[in-house]
Amino acid sequence: MEAGCWVLGGEFEDSVFEQRPERRPEPPAAYGAKLCEPQWFNGEMESSDDSEVLTLKKFRGDLAYRRREYEKALREYSSISEQLPSTNFAMKRDVQEGQARCLAHLGRHQEALEIAANLENKATNTDHLTTVLYLHLAVFSSLQSLEKTILCLQKLISLHPLNPWGWWRLAEAYLSPGTDLSTSSWGQTSVPSSNKAIGSSTVHSGPGRLLCFPATLPESAVSSVEASGCNIQKTEKAPKNTQNCLTQRREAALMEARVKACASLVRTRLLLQLTQSQQMSFALERNLRTQQEIAERVKKLNFPADALVLMEEAMGEDIVPEKLKDEVHSEVKCVGPAALATLVIASSKEFEDKWFGKIKERFCPLENQCHMELQITA
Repeated sequence: MEAGCWVLGGEFEDSVFEQRPERRPEPPAAYGAKLCEPQWFNGEMESSDDSEVLTLKKFRGDLAYRRREYEKALREYSSISEQLPSTNFAMKRDVQEGQARCLAHLGRHQEALEIAANLENKATNTDHLTTVLYLHLAVFSSLQSLEKTILCLQKLISLHPLNPWGWWRLAEAYLSPGTDLSTSSWGQTSVPSSNKAIGSSTVHSGPGRLLCFPATLPESAVSSVEASGCNIQKTEKAPKNTQNCLTQRREAALMEARVKACASLVRTRLLLQLTQSQQMSFALERNLRTQQEIAERVKKLNFPADALVLMEEAMGEDIVPEKLKDEVHSEVKCVGPAALATLVIASSKEFEDKWFGKIKERFCPLENQCHMELQITA
């Protein structure tokens, strides 16, 4: 090639022609894997790294919690809570959650709720909020506060409506023994027992159609019948029809609890059926086993077949596989604390109106009718 005809960028660098040092074959260094003995973190701490020391204490607290040594676990968590740097958000949240759970097990529920409230105020995404709601659920369950437990489950479901286990636990809560109605503000009239027949066992279900309900009710109800809007005390001067209506309201509240529990079980089964095709091995076995258990529990509630069909239609309106693919993979939302509050319901009434409104209109007209009569009488 003639001088002056070099192509731009086509020059060779001198390093290309330099002789490289001769490589001597050497055996590769042996790989030394770090072996951790069981409970290695329980030994003496010789590290000068503060973060590693705090991590070891965190592991000790976790082990103590697993062994149900809550006093010891709380001491470990508390010893590192204040020492954690402000930038270590993840571990700080874990440690505070551990403190709250230990406090709940030790009966110090108010302190646990204060920590949970602090975590809720600092939540920035739906994962944080989910963790806080599960923490509240643990505290309220320890307190045996059925009303707040149900509200907490409803908030979890409003955040994750496609999680079948939330609906499963909600059904169990509705079927749990609730407030003793015989000593509540309804008066001293005895509550119908599980073997006592209900006066009216049929209710309307649409134009020209009747649904026959079982004549007996179990001794279980929602958290508090008093929340349904009737606080009239029984007096000697109270009209007889008012007392009859109060009795009917008690019976209607028990029926309503069973309806909501059955609808929640139906929803659980529909969601399990939705995921069944994507599961294998033990996961599929558990799914099918749970579906069978749900079928048995629904059968024991003795609702007629046409009532169950109506429940399936109402509780499965949003379960469309084609539309749910994108929603399942976009559950985690990173937003501010104020925006997170809008993702969950504010009250049980809001939740039940959304999910059970259509069902209650068809299955529980007696409750609404009595509520109107009591208002007029008052």
